[in-house]
Amino acid sequence: MGDHLTTHDLLARVEELIGGELEQAERVFLSEVSSKHPYVHDVLQHITRFQGKRLRPILLLLSAAASGGINESHYVLASVVEMIHLATLVHDDVLDDALIRRHVATVNSRWNNETSVLVGDFLFTHAFHLTASLGDARACRLIGRATNLVCEGELAQIYERGNHELSEEQYLQIINGKTAELCAISTQLGALYASADESVVEAMDEYGRALGVAFQITDDLLDLLGDEEQMGKSLGSDLQKEKLTLPLIRLLDQCSPEDGAAIQEILSQPDPNTKQRLAQYIKNSDAIDYAGNRAREFAKQARDSLQNCPASPARLILEELTEFAIQRTI
Repeated sequence: MGDHLTTHDLLARVEELIGGELEQAERVFLSEVSSKHPYVHDVLQHITRFQGKRLRPILLLLSAAASGGINESHYVLASVVEMIHLATLVHDDVLDDALIRRHVATVNSRWNNETSVLVGDFLFTHAFHLTASLGDARACRLIGRATNLVCEGELAQIYERGNHELSEEQYLQIINGKTAELCAISTQLGALYASADESVVEAMDEYGRALGVAFQITDDLLDLLGDEEQMGKSLGSDLQKEKLTLPLIRLLDQCSPEDGAAIQEILSQPDPNTKQRLAQYIKNSDAIDYAGNRAREFAKQARDSLQNCPASPARLILEELTEFAIQRTI
């Protein structure tokens, strides 16, 4: 596993292995995300520009390829997980008052919050409608449960805003729902609909969950350290919304009572300079290293889960994705 695995290299490998299948899933997705109403059509077209790397469809198709092979139902399921992901992004941008995502204006900044909420709802309900077209209650039940857990994680995060006592365990519970659940459902459905053994389906579920946590911890580090220009999205929103993330939980846990009082003061009155005012405290602590190490532990956990799957080119890429998840730190 090299230290210099670039996004470009990894995506080229994915393209080589499942490019055609990914394209078919994309065709299903684009044919579903459309509307006869010109306004709705415009907004939906705009949202497709948020798609980025299509990580969840890639996870679903790779786990299918690693567990028995990709079939027609996987194209539908890959579209479904992408729709749910996009719905959560559109709603997230409203919650965070974000202005940009993937270098383009968010729906709330280009149109308004009402449009964002409704178009997110449109994507959620359409995802369930599409799942039902498989005629299999298992997929509907699993996707319904996963979406519930994603929303529960978001609600828990809102409830905990401004709670400077939030523990690492509580934080992990939140991100387990908010982020890891959708990665887990992607890898689980990939294996399940490839008719894999139960032990493989379970291993894939564990893989997706641990990978999702590693991704989210890394995202939280980037929100604190990243460069908005480079990242192409609004950063620092965790601080502005008083969301306590792992580096800050560690910082508050390890600092002196005097520093703790000063840090809490900074956190409870967020402004555009909050990040700068925290910088010195963060620099003098192990908060960044600690969070980075935790992300690495979850990435390793994801890698270890793959032991139950037979060796294959798809499994190899899934292993490398665990490295990619944590390499995005500055």
